[in-house]
Amino acid sequence: MRCPFCNSLDTQVKDSRTTDDSTTIRRRRECLECGSRFTTFERVQLRELVVVKKNGDKTLFDREKLAKSIQIAVRKRPVSPERVEKIVNSIQRRLESSGEAEIATRTIGECVMESLLSLDHIAYIRFASVYKDFREVKDFEEFVDTIDQLAKPKEEE
Repeated sequence: MRCPFCNSLDTQVKDSRTTDDSTTIRRRRECLECGSRFTTFERVQLRELVVVKKNGDKTLFDREKLAKSIQIAVRKRPVSPERVEKIVNSIQRRLESSGEAEIATRTIGECVMESLLSLDHIAYIRFASVYKDFREVKDFEEFVDTIDQLAKPKEEE
């Protein structure tokens, strides 16, 4: 592992432990060159995923980009960072275990929307407004009406 401070490849693991959800190993490392300490995280990756964008371009799946888009949607909402991490882990596992090496951005967006719908309706609307490319207030109104319809059966039971 390369030291982020001096770029030396001569580092040593000082401590390893699993995270609370047991999906990641946290490693505390020390650079033998400059003496700096830093933390790395290791997680299981079942397969390398390629994301196929709407225009046909392909790029490697970026877990951090997924996490950031969810964090933006839940910003200033009562959703803990741990809950966001669980959602990201769940979506990544679902995509990796799908058996497909190439995943359409539409599929990822639908997974996020499904997760946010059950988590927080405001975050769901925020994400949908970008994902579905709302252009006018009318688009929001129609979308909110669909959320109301989805929520009503739960409230009536």
